[in-house]
Amino acid sequence: MFEKILIANRGEIACRIIRTCQRLGIGTVAVHSAADAMARHVAMADEKVAIGPAPAAESYLRIDRIVEACRQTGAQAVHPGYGFLSENAELPLALAAAGIVFIGPPVEAIRAMGDKIESKRLARAAGVSTVPGTLDAIGDPTQAREIAAEIGYPVMVKASAGGGGKGMRIARSERELDEGLERARSEARSSFGDDRVFIEKFVEEPRHIEIQVLGDRHGRTLHLGERECSIQRRHQKVIEEAPSPFLDAATRSSMGAQAVELARAVGYHSAGTVEFIVDKDRHFYFLEMNTRLQVEHPVTELVTGIDLVEQMIRVAAGERLAFDQPDIRLDGWAIEARVYAEDPARGFLPSTGRLVTYIEPSGPGVRCDSGVVEGGEVSLHYDPMIAKLCVHAPDRPAAIARLAEALDNFVIQGPGHNLSFLNAVVSHPRFAKGSFTTGFIAEEYGEKFTAPALDEATELRLVALASAMRARQLARAQQISGRLPGVNLAPPTSFVAYVSRTARTVEAVERDGAFAVSIDGGPAHELVLHWRPGLPLARASIDGEMIAAGCRRLPEGFALTHRGSVVQVLVRRRRAHELALLMPEKVPADTSKMLLSPMPGMIVMVDVVEGDLVKAGQTLCVLEAMKMENVLKAERDGIIATVSIAERDTVSADQVLMTFE
Repeated sequence: MFEKILIANRGEIACRIIRTCQRLGIGTVAVHSAADAMARHVAMADEKVAIGPAPAAESYLRIDRIVEACRQTGAQAVHPGYGFLSENAELPLALAAAGIVFIGPPVEAIRAMGDKIESKRLARAAGVSTVPGTLDAIGDPTQAREIAAEIGYPVMVKASAGGGGKGMRIARSERELDEGLERARSEARSSFGDDRVFIEKFVEEPRHIEIQVLGDRHGRTLHLGERECSIQRRHQKVIEEAPSPFLDAATRSSMGAQAVELARAVGYHSAGTVEFIVDKDRHFYFLEMNTRLQVEHPVTELVTGIDLVEQMIRVAAGERLAFDQPDIRLDGWAIEARVYAEDPARGFLPSTGRLVTYIEPSGPGVRCDSGVVEGGEVSLHYDPMIAKLCVHAPDRPAAIARLAEALDNFVIQGPGHNLSFLNAVVSHPRFAKGSFTTGFIAEEYGEKFTAPALDEATELRLVALASAMRARQLARAQQISGRLPGVNLAPPTSFVAYVSRTARTVEAVERDGAFAVSIDGGPAHELVLHWRPGLPLARASIDGEMIAAGCRRLPEGFALTHRGSVVQVLVRRRRAHELALLMPEKVPADTSKMLLSPMPGMIVMVDVVEGDLVKAGQTLCVLEAMKMENVLKAERDGIIATVSIAERDTVSADQVLMTFE
């Protein structure tokens, strides 16, 4: 067994690998860029080595600096995690030349499966079902149109060296194909240094289901069941679960067998994933093989009890797998939700900034893999994922309930985040039934997320919660020191609460540590409040039933986040309510003739000049942020009045990019 391992990665996956190494008694080395000098993974490791400036191309993607860091620290092996160099065949070659072990599959397998086109050829040769499409890179738009017409629209344009949703576009017409081809090539070139793309049939009503494979260096290869990854946005997974609510035993067995055959065909060892697309009739087709640890590997670990990072380390050290296929048992249900720094209300655009408040949920069956700490920075230079919230329960309904509760108890303040969106998804009836495809998010929420309305009973519970919080807040304010002798003000108990533009009368009286809360003259409810002013999470028992909500203070109330909705509850004393009725309503500024930047980023293309006549849907400019290109288009016909940007300009969120007459 190794004595010291270097982790060639950052963030949550670096922290997750370090935890397994610590349990095994293996020393760890963290590498870091200038931006990550104070990062969590650096603090957790036994040793640290600086490898360059903030941009990944000058630090985490520098193989020479990874090898040099091994030499400096005496690390005997390197775990690449996922992303960055994890599927770059040059890394294991460089490590081998330096006498260092690569914790991953053989170079030949990485090369064969890393090229989407070559991997499809090998899959067909191994008897694995594949999607209709090209096996050669597309030369020009004319050839792309001919191929698309032959296999039929819709088609998928995919980068040959792609991954993570980058360099991927769906085209339903020739016009979309031309634009998708250009954007996919551009993203592929900037992300992977390889602009080759190919075309395949886009399967309607698809589900994305993958098989976890594991092999040792002694010829034993097996699979650990499947993961359902169909809840995606723009081809990036958002929620994953194991097992799949869609597969039957026969399909699971057949998919597992084909995944194992493909792994054997390329001489695979270590952990890897074979991804399939499955249609409504459970016909499945090979998509790709990821020759690394997957982001969503925790759900497999939770249902099998097998630590995949540990197995990767043991296999790399030459050990045999201590179990075989009949030993694999799936216990219960696991679900993972990816928590991103993004703004769902702005089309899920990435967000950056300091984590002013960061509180992870915990408890039985709850696991949170993260690489951040309160006060840390979500950087523009790297992937916007903050954490992976995972739960495990005896069955799927229990796992869904546990995840919803955990999301209610997760608090993030600072950058925008998708906690409300995740909670809305897991609370959706279609998700509960398991009747969804990869188009679920687009079908239910479109390009922008609008929080669903809560039912009246839940809304009233939040009114009761906010009223008790406001009563406690005012009671505390009345305890100020320095008051005149003999002045004892009774805390207010009568309020008017505003929620969804509805005013409700509330009585909230606290006795013996519990509130008696009555709304609109109705019966009193017993509310035991676990909150004090200043805390970002409010928990309470209302008539014996627990409720949790993230809370942000407002001038006269609170913004409560619960079950995917952010509810503003203003709680005023009666006299304040009477005076508020006399106040004029503030009218928001008119931005209808402005194009505002939806997020921080860099302008990579400006397609118009002042005086241009533009049509609805026409491209105005392209903004790059966190390695993704975002096309900003005209919402309606108009004339460009001013253009305030140029190519390679760095812009901030809400900055005016251009105006219209």
